[in-house]
Amino acid sequence: MFRKTTLSNGLRVLTNKLESTNAVTVLVLAGAGSRYEKKEINGISHFLEHMFFKGAKKYKNSKEVAETIDGVGGDFNAFTGKEYAGYYVKVAREKMDTAFDVLSDMMLNAKFDDAEIDKERGVILEEYRMYQDTPMYQIGWNFESLVFGDQPMGWDEVGTEELIKTVKHDDFAKYKSELYTTDNVVLVVCGNVDHDEIVESAEKFFPMEESKKAYDFLPFEPLKEPKKVFLKDKKTEQAHVCIGFEGYPEMHPDHWVLKVLSAILGGNMSSRMFLNVREAHGLAYYIHTSTDNYIDTGLISTSAGVDVNRIYFAVEKIINEYKKIALGANSAVGGAGGQNMADGGSVGGVASGGVTEEEVKKAQNFLKGKMVLGLEDSEEYAHLLAKYELLHGKPRTPEEIMKEIDKVTLADVNRVAADLFKPERLRLAVIGPYDDPKKFEDLLKW
Repeated sequence: MFRKTTLSNGLRVLTNKLESTNAVTVLVLAGAGSRYEKKEINGISHFLEHMFFKGAKKYKNSKEVAETIDGVGGDFNAFTGKEYAGYYVKVAREKMDTAFDVLSDMMLNAKFDDAEIDKERGVILEEYRMYQDTPMYQIGWNFESLVFGDQPMGWDEVGTEELIKTVKHDDFAKYKSELYTTDNVVLVVCGNVDHDEIVESAEKFFPMEESKKAYDFLPFEPLKEPKKVFLKDKKTEQAHVCIGFEGYPEMHPDHWVLKVLSAILGGNMSSRMFLNVREAHGLAYYIHTSTDNYIDTGLISTSAGVDVNRIYFAVEKIINEYKKIALGANSAVGGAGGQNMADGGSVGGVASGGVTEEEVKKAQNFLKGKMVLGLEDSEEYAHLLAKYELLHGKPRTPEEIMKEIDKVTLADVNRVAADLFKPERLRLAVIGPYDDPKKFEDLLKW
């Protein structure tokens, strides 16, 4: 069970004792993702993540940081999302002070040396180009750009080439001082640890002055005239598509209902998308449906890599899986006398492609099982606690989440599908050798 202490400086410290492992993850999560950026600094959150590893006061460069962690057999990494950035070190229990020492030096004493910034520009430009040349990754960002538009929610976290080439020391220092504040940072430690001992270590290694973040990100503004298709004409051997809808925010009452629906559609190798698009027709190598959930909006989408010569057929088949569930849901929700399938009604059902009780139960067990497997890793557990604490002010335990998953009923799934799966809300992103978006727009109907 997790425990939480707020230090006198406002820094929140959370721990979760995992007696089954001798590995410990020390994670710092900061509310400093790309949603906090303005257009002229789009990409600074991600670039700053890189710069924290480039030298501080005690560990003066990336070589010293790497050698220190490697010297105790540890792992370290960082990540930048839209709503937060995270930094973690995973080590054996007896080497935990090393993790604290490295992370605190980075967070408190980063130098943002001009020479290191200039060297890292090349690294990040190559990362930028890698994503541009890897449509399997880029297609999801293109879909977000389509649905969210020209505002921070719709911008790539990696940023723009202009920012990467021009950002300077003072820009990093300003951004860090504005957002890496004690009220906007969470420290989480998971492993076979003692909470009181961790609090002592936090006070020792993170003697930050109490501070408040300078600003919050702007709320998401739904597009007044949304486009239906984002087409990137690019010579590729495989076409890449992302098809879906705007979904729900993370704390929406139907958040876990949508997760169950996503698993039914394309969460695994026995899902509808996998069986009916890949296996039945051989149209895709990879195909999966997932949700993206933020504080004030979300997505449900299906991504696939398909044969460039059969892309229109593939898009039709993917849309058809949404359509079958939508028609079944609409029949169930608004069917005979208002009776729905969960109440034993025969309206909708398998004949119209509606979701079944068996599919709901299978998806629930899948989601819970994947969570159990994932949380065997102290890093995953730390991320779960830190994310909910940072964004929502209260951690959620796996047990609480599993109860929410178990509450989902067939009636809930039908209601959500009927609410979201409407042809006028359908959006499509495509990367491949095509130049006519109208041909794709004509497919977005049923």
